[in-house]
Amino acid sequence: MRVLVATAIWPKTDRPELGTYVRTQARALEDAGLDVEVLVLDGRNRKLIYPKGIVQLRRRIAANPPDLVHAHYSYVGFVARTQLCIPVVLTFHGDDILGTAGTDGQCSRRSKLIAAAGSALGEFVAAVIVQTEEMARRFRRTDVHVIPHEVDSELFHPLDRRSARAQLGLDPDRPYLLFAASPEIPGKNFRLAQRALEIVRHRRPEVEMLVVHKEPQPRLALYMNASDVLVFPSWQEGSPNIVKQALACNLPLVATRVGDVAELIGGIAGYHIAPPDADAFATLILAELEQRRRTNGRTAVAHLTPARVASRLISAYEQTLRTRYSPRQAGAELARGTR
Repeated sequence: MRVLVATAIWPKTDRPELGTYVRTQARALEDAGLDVEVLVLDGRNRKLIYPKGIVQLRRRIAANPPDLVHAHYSYVGFVARTQLCIPVVLTFHGDDILGTAGTDGQCSRRSKLIAAAGSALGEFVAAVIVQTEEMARRFRRTDVHVIPHEVDSELFHPLDRRSARAQLGLDPDRPYLLFAASPEIPGKNFRLAQRALEIVRHRRPEVEMLVVHKEPQPRLALYMNASDVLVFPSWQEGSPNIVKQALACNLPLVATRVGDVAELIGGIAGYHIAPPDADAFATLILAELEQRRRTNGRTAVAHLTPARVASRLISAYEQTLRTRYSPRQAGAELARGTR
């Protein structure tokens, strides 16, 4: 099976963290035996990459027709759907179907319109993939595939804390909290993390928060193994990769009830759901700092290895292609019929 993966997010030199989960998935599909080609929509002007992408997509299809196009995020899905000859599988990741939360946790009118457009688009593609049941309910169709993104469990795995700190040049004894997102993204709710840290420091002034983003994945794995608690106060998420990576590293966390986080952690010791309240976060953080333990979170993401997720994706692809011929298949049938 030949698959063209279309995406506007892909790691690059100055943004090594960008779209790493799309790259991991593409590689897993290749490892599973698929012929995978990647089309990255990129450019200095983000507004122009989508109209330019329509031309790029058509050229790729003309040069080497795939069995299907797998587009990531709704904007790229619109680009993929401008052609009608190749089936389109579209993965929604979170805010492209749920809306984008602001600093107050509310979605703007613009983001609601974008989400509504994404929901409408979902009725005009061959297959829809989402991260959670909550996202699946945003569509009228009943054949939505719920396939959360994988976690690279070979990269994200438990390491000795002191060793990880030594490699990062961190104090071997200081308690460290980890905030693994850009503080400038309103929906990540960095202000709550800051307020919780202030409360924690009233009792434990030595505690420090590491704010980590724009790091290559191996460095992020080191920070997770060097830290004591992941602080994850997001207003809204799909199936947050940071949480799954923390689970794979057995790193305790305190998180809001967003996406599939509560379902993932499932009562495992060291993983806590808190309301978006600084005092509640601080109380749970302090409790974890008293123990400074590692957890058994890795068991919670055992079903999300790249190989297992790739197997589920391939099943979705095969189901999609069974409902209609791909151009390559139709062309082969036509050639046989004219002999």
